[in-house]
Amino acid sequence: MAKERIILGIDPGTNIMGYGLILQKGNKISLIAMGILKLGKYDNHALKLKKIFERTLSMIDEYNPDEMALEAPFFGKNVQSMLKLGRAQGVAMAAGLYKDLPIFEYSPKKIKQSITGNGNASKEQVAAMLKNLVQFSSAPEYLDATDGLAAAVCHFFQGDNTEQGKSYNSWKSFLKDNPEREGKR
Repeated sequence: MAKERIILGIDPGTNIMGYGLILQKGNKISLIAMGILKLGKYDNHALKLKKIFERTLSMIDEYNPDEMALEAPFFGKNVQSMLKLGRAQGVAMAAGLYKDLPIFEYSPKKIKQSITGNGNASKEQVAAMLKNLVQFSSAPEYLDATDGLAAAVCHFFQGDNTEQGKSYNSWKSFLKDNPEREGKR
C-alpha cells in the first residue's frame, strides 16, 4: 500500500509568512497550494502573531495535513529580529500542536541542501528546483511561498528518516530538547 499524506510547510516570518502544501502518494508529490500571509500592514507584533496563529489553524482546518514542517530560525546578529522570528515560529508550531499535528523542524541549510544539493543555495535556486519537482507554472511574486513549500518538500525527502528533523507532538517534548526556550525560572 502506497503511503499517502499531506504535508504543510511553513517559513515563519513577522512581515511575510510563506507556506506550501504537498500531497505525497507513494514516492510522488504534487502541489496542493502555496502562498504567503502578508503581515507588514500590522504595527503591533502581538497582532501579527495572532494572524499567524489564525492563518495556520485555518490551513490545517481547510487542508487537513498529516504533518507540519517548519523552517527553524537561524542565528543572526540582531537579537530583536531573532526573538520576533522565534515567536512567529512558536505560534505556527502552537497551532499545529493544538490540532495534534506532528511538527518537524529543519534548518535553512538542511532545507536548501535537500532541495538543491547545496546548503548555500539562493532563494531563486530553491524556487527553480521546486518548480521542476512539483510542477508549478510560474514562480510566485514572493519567494517566501517557495521557502514554505521547500520545508514541506524537505520533509518528504526525509521519508521515514525523520531524525534529520526534530519532531514534537507536545510542548513538553519541544521544551525537553530546547530548555533555553522555556524562559528563566
